[in-house]
Amino acid sequence: MSLSTSTSFLRGDCLAALDARVRREVEMTAHPRSEWMQPRLFQGRPALDVLIVGAGQSGLVTAYALTRDRVRNILLIDRAPAGREGPWVTYARMPTLRSPKEQTGPDLGLASLTFQAWYEAQHGPTAFTDLHLIPAVDWHNYLQWYRKVLDLPVRNEAEAVAIAPGTLDDGGRCLLVTLANGEVLAARKLVLATGQDGTGEWWMPDFVRALPADRRAHTADVIDFGRLRGRTVAVLGVGASAMDNAAVALEHGARADVFCRRGAPSMVQQYRWLTFAGFLKHMGDLPDEWRWRIMSHIMRSREGFPADTYKRVLAFPDFRMHVERPWTGARMEDGRIRIDTPKGPFHADYAICGTGIRQDVTLRPELAPFAGKIATWRDRYVPPPAEKDDWMGGFPYLAPDFSFVERTPGEAPWLADIHVFGIGATMSFGPSGSSINALTSSIPRLVSGLTRGLFQGDLARHWESLRSYNVEQATLDWSRIVKD
Repeated sequence: MSLSTSTSFLRGDCLAALDARVRREVEMTAHPRSEWMQPRLFQGRPALDVLIVGAGQSGLVTAYALTRDRVRNILLIDRAPAGREGPWVTYARMPTLRSPKEQTGPDLGLASLTFQAWYEAQHGPTAFTDLHLIPAVDWHNYLQWYRKVLDLPVRNEAEAVAIAPGTLDDGGRCLLVTLANGEVLAARKLVLATGQDGTGEWWMPDFVRALPADRRAHTADVIDFGRLRGRTVAVLGVGASAMDNAAVALEHGARADVFCRRGAPSMVQQYRWLTFAGFLKHMGDLPDEWRWRIMSHIMRSREGFPADTYKRVLAFPDFRMHVERPWTGARMEDGRIRIDTPKGPFHADYAICGTGIRQDVTLRPELAPFAGKIATWRDRYVPPPAEKDDWMGGFPYLAPDFSFVERTPGEAPWLADIHVFGIGATMSFGPSGSSINALTSSIPRLVSGLTRGLFQGDLARHWESLRSYNVEQATLDWSRIVKD
């Protein structure tokens, strides 16, 4: 047996041992153990208690937390093929996560389920110590292992295209989710763990969108960087994702020019400030004025790019950053893209927009039919003039359990059964479903809301169960009992 084969075999043994330890610790900490859920029927068949749309990290951790609370009649669906869920091996074009390697989240406090435990089992006991930042592909592979070791029920290549209210056979409330193949799933609760664009769309200026589709892209799109070799790539924006895309273009032999509308890019990452228990656990409990004030300050500051990302682009002589040069228009001219700016035109062969998300629930096909019934922040809070921001006003205004709120009370009570666990929750709770570092705080809040709703929905059954409960703790020995 060669040394490499022996090492691989030993690491396989270590991972198998970790799998066994995870399962044992999950069982050892499974309190309370009482089974309290019973299926409710829709058209004679059991409805799901919870359907989770999205099997990336947020959906997987939600599912794990639900199973810990003995809610196991659940299903995760994801439109991506197996192994392609989430951003880490698709449009997240960064070699490493930006979070500290010691940061936990999906494990929910179980040490054997941490990334560190998995990584050490894969690469040896000292490998984690030597690691600088977590490679994005390793994080993706960790989540694939997480899904497997916890035996979470996932259906891939299943896309939700419509949501409507329904009625259970016993008259209770449910949601009907239509998939792209025409199948309809009935569920009592629905979690939208649909990531960055789950309550809106990836946005780019209309004049860029009007360019030929093979000459422009958003940072979230599939891009064939190989065909950009020797070409000039113009990138709108200087946030982390914009710089990552510029770096990949450079690495494929292109010239990359990034454009900043301000006099200098933001070099401060405001999201680093908020990683403390007080904020992560209680941001959602603050009055609206404080939630708006804090999140508007953070989001207006824009996202700074990490030092490693900057070093990545500076390694190439064909990188340039243009400041105070927003794009005001774009069109094709003599076979190239002419980009208009206040400092004159710039010509490029390909344009990439690192322009983020537009929050607008009318833009999501599955939400559009009832989008007018969903309350947004602009419906619920009027900020001082100095803090007004139309973009932030488009975020959904969520209840304490991450569920939609009716714009007009009583018009669509079933919206309370749809819970948003993605970027759309940012204005209401700060980073939550969209952030690894918030999972330890946000998942308990979300799952508590889900189990609260399920419990309240079954209250009549629980009341009857209590009234009929007659399990005796001991058998009386009447020979020892004296009745005077």
